[in-house]
Amino acid sequence: MSSILDNRRARLSTLFERSAMLRNSAIGALAVALGLAGGAAVAFGPVWAGFAALLALALVYLMLRYTSVGLALALFVATILPFGTLPFKAVITPNFLELALLALLAVWLLRLLTRPDDALELTPLGLPLLGFLGVTLFSFVLGSNASPDSLTLHNYFKFVLAVLFFFSVANCVRTPAQARLALRLLLLGGAASALIGLALFALPNALAEQILVAFGRIGYPTSGRVLRFVADDPSGVERAIGLAVDPNSFGGMLALVGAFAVTQAVAERPLLARRWLYPMAAALALATFLTQSRGALGGLMVGTLYVATLRYRKLWWPVAGAAGLVLLLYLAFGVGGQFVTRVTEGIQFRDQANQMRLGEFQNALEIIRRYPIFGIGFGSSGPDIDLGVGVSSIYLALAERVGLVGLFWFLGLMAAFFARSLPAMRQAFARHDDERGAALLGLQAAIVAALAVGLLDHYFFNIEFSHMVALFWGTIGLALTLETMNAEDRTTNGHDNRAFDLPRSLEDAH
Repeated sequence: MSSILDNRRARLSTLFERSAMLRNSAIGALAVALGLAGGAAVAFGPVWAGFAALLALALVYLMLRYTSVGLALALFVATILPFGTLPFKAVITPNFLELALLALLAVWLLRLLTRPDDALELTPLGLPLLGFLGVTLFSFVLGSNASPDSLTLHNYFKFVLAVLFFFSVANCVRTPAQARLALRLLLLGGAASALIGLALFALPNALAEQILVAFGRIGYPTSGRVLRFVADDPSGVERAIGLAVDPNSFGGMLALVGAFAVTQAVAERPLLARRWLYPMAAALALATFLTQSRGALGGLMVGTLYVATLRYRKLWWPVAGAAGLVLLLYLAFGVGGQFVTRVTEGIQFRDQANQMRLGEFQNALEIIRRYPIFGIGFGSSGPDIDLGVGVSSIYLALAERVGLVGLFWFLGLMAAFFARSLPAMRQAFARHDDERGAALLGLQAAIVAALAVGLLDHYFFNIEFSHMVALFWGTIGLALTLETMNAEDRTTNGHDNRAFDLPRSLEDAH
């Protein structure tokens, strides 16, 4: 018996050694490739290309060594620079987020092979989420007749990577210190993006456009609608866009992070000092307003009211005060008249944008009637020439693209998420674990805001906006990680987990 066990141990040891050799070989090969690319860039290209290649080499090395670096890069790219791509042309040019998500996924999978003590963490929603991906894959193959064009295939691949970010979060965030770091990164990325949006909005239009056009080297638009305005009227009201290209998707991201930031600003034991959280929450709220996205602003309000209803009743006072101030300024001085008119016309579906939405809704309902089970897939055109594809609603987009099967599967996932997260949040507060309770509540509010935004926008389920998909499922992954984390464990790597301290080194965050 002992000889059998010894043989098994020897085989396992050999397997782990080979896995470690594989990882080290991959690191070495990638380092050589990037080194050659950097040398070539210096020899044959501009000097800045060589520095960029060296920076990329350093980032890749750190990502392969520390999962926290990959997690930080993915969150910062998704919130700040979502459409940045490699600065050279290819048949399919990968963007920064795609590379970050792919590298992070590869690193933690390799780590599972090389560390016998690590186990694959699926979380209770992992298998149902894989089932949902299976439904989307079936609809994708069915809708393209198993022969999609290269652009649609690439976009769907990015969509799958974005959904798999859920598993990357679940397997890279294992300790309270890592959870705090990830949550702080989400806050900092969203706040930085809001500040960039506010700065570009405050600059003269010509200068702001010049700055945005400079990002054309990494895939950003250099002509056409670089700056965005209400009703596409350059003489009208400008819309804040940050580096997100589209003001509505920018507003959706701000609403998600903003709902979490508002919760932290009023929490008993927040992630950051309140002197930082208050201006961060204010910047996120102001930038959301300046996007002129009614769906995003409504989503942020719904997320805030969710928090006020479930836990922090004191939030009702600033909400009521802000509403009263807006009403006073409008009635007494006429301030904000244009925005009030837009909201009123939007509710009544009298403006051009919402009239177009009505047309999209009717079109989507007809597609759902004709293809109710698995939808029409993810192509840019549908099977019927009399019906266009695309609709500004997550729920209709789901039913249109992956059918009623996909829609109800998604709704079931959301119901299961809240059915687990709400009791975990209440239990954390009951045990006076205010840190974890507030974090769970804030992440729930972020998802509530995203689902509310989804009534009038589709970006959280759109293969062309993979950063929004990644933020959505990454947020759910963080919430489930906090839910299953042992709240009684007060020491990790020698740290006091009751304090929101950053890890002392990258090794602690690994």
